[in-house]
Amino acid sequence: MIKFLVNVLVFVLDNLYKDRSYPRFYVLETVARVPYFAYTSVLHFYETVGLWRKCNWLKVHFAESWNEMHHLLIMESLGGNEYLIDRFLAHFCATLYFWILVVVYAVAPMAAYQFMEEVESHAYHTYDKFVRQHGEELKTQPAPEVALKYYGEGDIYMFDAFQTAQAIELRRPTINNLYDVFVAIRDDELEHVKTMTACQEPGTDLDFKGTKSPEKELV
Repeated sequence: MIKFLVNVLVFVLDNLYKDRSYPRFYVLETVARVPYFAYTSVLHFYETVGLWRKCNWLKVHFAESWNEMHHLLIMESLGGNEYLIDRFLAHFCATLYFWILVVVYAVAPMAAYQFMEEVESHAYHTYDKFVRQHGEELKTQPAPEVALKYYGEGDIYMFDAFQTAQAIELRRPTINNLYDVFVAIRDDELEHVKTMTACQEPGTDLDFKGTKSPEKELV
């Protein structure tokens, strides 16, 4: 089922938006946020009914959604959401995937993390291909204001929080042009992949240090 859900999303992005990069990225980033919404919704529910509390998991997933939101704002600033049909498709897919992943996460959290690992991996390769193909052109274009503020003046704590694999050197992207923006987004996606991989590792605690949490395991 997970592979099917990923393949449907990839088909839409790679075929319907083959020659329309910014609308494609807009749809991708709209959908990429909702799994984290689903995870936090289920975790909030578990805490509300007294099953268990996963504060640090909530922090990590909210930080991930915060990062994806800024990716989305960047794509909107580039005109990715200009047309109604693109906005409709993005929000339709996002709503559909949200409810599917709420159920999947409640029943099999590791499967939900696997889904997002594959989506983020696809996003990484998509952006990597884009910067390699259009790098010189992107270097001549200015960075959107929202990107300058996010990567240069934004909440660094939130930026660091979703990068659970960062152990020694913290990432601090330098943004001088649009090329730098897409490189930073590409590298963000790779960090999401690492975090989703860490979420699936047995014994991972709330801070992703590799030791078991004293609370009930999320399995």
